[in-house]
Amino acid sequence: MLGRPKFKPFEEIVKRTSVPGVATGLAWTPVGGQILFIEATSMPGSNLFKITGSVGEVMKESAEAALSYLKSHANDFNIPAERFKDIDIHLHIPAGAQPKDGPSAGITIVSALASLLSDKPIHPVIGMTGEISLRGKILPVGGIKEKMLAAHRVGLKTVFLPNDNIGDLDDLPEEIRDAIDFIGVDTIDEVITKVM
Repeated sequence: MLGRPKFKPFEEIVKRTSVPGVATGLAWTPVGGQILFIEATSMPGSNLFKITGSVGEVMKESAEAALSYLKSHANDFNIPAERFKDIDIHLHIPAGAQPKDGPSAGITIVSALASLLSDKPIHPVIGMTGEISLRGKILPVGGIKEKMLAAHRVGLKTVFLPNDNIGDLDDLPEEIRDAIDFIGVDTIDEVITKVM
């Protein structure tokens, strides 16, 4: 009688992040910010790394840097070195019909891979954005206002972003700054230890 049920974005986030290997990122688009799911899975194989979801070269490079960083720091995150043996890893960014590129998902990719390899899901109220370096540094990104508006719209309660972008939060309405716990970070280990 009331018609089709309304789409509830936060319920969708809870459902998608309830399994290890899924992280919620924040993306900029020409029509505003949006959330972006990063999904990772593994299977028996020969150490291959596959990336799908209509991603551009910069995002592919970011994903490769994320996996290299995680492999070289596995002990820091309580991931046994043997976890990488004899497996293939598939990283997917859904909504494949929509092209995606840029470095902003680096922090989200590392988190999704760490979640997968440690078998721990990421808390559903958490979103993130930030480029990563091969040494694990979190670098500043653009589109912060639009990304944070998207985070608020879907009901995220905590957002990790580069420390160098904290000043950009001044552009947000006070109600959004009060509703979300913004955590500025300089290194990826500050994120991994808090999201799972």
